[in-house]
Amino acid sequence: MKTYNPILMKKAGCGWRYSSMLLVCLLGLGNTTTAAVPASPQLSYQTQGLAISISWTEVPEATGYTLYYAQNPYTGSESIGSFALPTETNSVSYTLWKDAAYYIAITASNEQGESDYSNVETFMLNSAVSDADFEATDWTEDSHSKNVEPNFAEVFDDTQVKRLDFVVTEERWQSMLDDMTAKYGEFGKRTSGNGLLDIDEDPIFVQAEVFYNGKQWYRVGIRFKGNSSLQSSWQSGILKLSFKLDFDEFEDDYPQIKNQRFYGFKKFSLKNNYSDKSFLREKVAADVFKDAGLAVSHTAFYTLYVDHGNGPEYFGLYTLVEEVDGTVLDTQFTSDDGNLYKPEEGGANFVEGAFSEENFEKKTNEDEADWSDIQALFAALHDNAATTAPETWRTNLEAVFDVGVFLKYMAVNGIIQNWDTYGKMPHNYYLYNNPETSKLTWIPWDNNEALQDGKLGGALALDFSNLQSEDWPLIGKLYADEVYKARYDDYLLEVISDAFETSKIQATYDKYVALIEPYATTELSGYSFLNSADDFYAAIDELKQHAESRAETVTAYLNGTLEPLEAAPTGGTRPPQ
Repeated sequence: MKTYNPILMKKAGCGWRYSSMLLVCLLGLGNTTTAAVPASPQLSYQTQGLAISISWTEVPEATGYTLYYAQNPYTGSESIGSFALPTETNSVSYTLWKDAAYYIAITASNEQGESDYSNVETFMLNSAVSDADFEATDWTEDSHSKNVEPNFAEVFDDTQVKRLDFVVTEERWQSMLDDMTAKYGEFGKRTSGNGLLDIDEDPIFVQAEVFYNGKQWYRVGIRFKGNSSLQSSWQSGILKLSFKLDFDEFEDDYPQIKNQRFYGFKKFSLKNNYSDKSFLREKVAADVFKDAGLAVSHTAFYTLYVDHGNGPEYFGLYTLVEEVDGTVLDTQFTSDDGNLYKPEEGGANFVEGAFSEENFEKKTNEDEADWSDIQALFAALHDNAATTAPETWRTNLEAVFDVGVFLKYMAVNGIIQNWDTYGKMPHNYYLYNNPETSKLTWIPWDNNEALQDGKLGGALALDFSNLQSEDWPLIGKLYADEVYKARYDDYLLEVISDAFETSKIQATYDKYVALIEPYATTELSGYSFLNSADDFYAAIDELKQHAESRAETVTAYLNGTLEPLEAAPTGGTRPPQ
């Protein structure tokens, strides 16, 4: 049995008590219950590696639960922390760090007050693994080493659908599912009110063996990925979930896989084509951005099979996406030394005065607390010279921001109607401070909602007549400038004449349909967003009609005959143009 320093207990106000309440004393709490206050819940927990899952019994009349925690060894009452637990579930999971050690307890509460503590438990996480004794017999310099250039021809081949297999132990797979249940509730069940939960934490990584073309990659980190798409798929009872792969995530536990790569690539996103019955939106949108000359992730089609104890199961047709904070920087810029940001929410809309470091997550140079390049863009964008001395304003803006790239992005994004990004939503883009130019450069990301009219009031009109300009000043201010508007118009003509020229894009659709049809139309119930193969063919027809309509809309805009839309907080009031 552990012994405890009575001085620490005295500091916590617990005196010299050595009894069944000792651990409660260590947490520094304890209240007197009344008949109206809920009873105490019962706490239990499980650990695996660096992950802990905590569950508790439901208490009648309780309307909320609170988790209390304190470091072990206990250092006094100032080390006690707490936070509210979700009420729609009775379990949570967290990934911590090696040697993390805490006391934990849970209370129940209602409007009458808070219960006494549950049983108080203590844990220490240790990342020691039991499966570290193996030889990486399939390892070769070309396929597994960090010392080679990324093999794009092997990994991102547009001429075939390749296959990936994940083999994960039953225990680890179950921990992934338990973590999802803790975050999003029971699989196949909507939360109360049918709204989406605001979850900040990523799902947990576990080790899996990855097989491709007869070769094995060892103890690869895999986790589920996504935000609303992940939650919606899970709650709809569809197990075709997106994955994140990191090939050396667990190298500290397995020295054999230090700097393991997949043909030169460290990380991928394996996307499930959520809400896309054509399976083509992510792939084709990236192709169009690339053909227009913009930096963007490579993509390719893969089938996925997962063996979590019962043999390989077909999880469906996926799109493999190159990660921006890896080979995109390495291969599409002269250096990866610049600051890379993934903006999200809040100041990510660039409204004046809205800058916050937390809204511009750094993906490179994380240890350097320097956001001066982002702040310089805010300052240049909102300078009053935009109206009083526009030439000076443009000069100052272009000193810190690659305006040409952004104007072309606006043109491509407007033509393909990619609504789930800047202009409608404050996310799904990166900003990279290109060391060659010292300018922040726009990089598109997550394009599975492109190539359609759009949701939440629809995609932006080409003339931005349905844009709330004050809410999206990067677009509003640039389009209001006559010089930048003229360049934007030129890019529209360039893109619709080449990267999204109607016959060219129709041929692209035909090529990819022939490629993926056998795999898309044979997805299994519970692992597909299709109700039948007819959904796939109908979605392809819609894409082709969309391509024709976009050419007509661009022509109308450039001829000055486009009917403007009414601006509204949620977009246009009728189908976008």
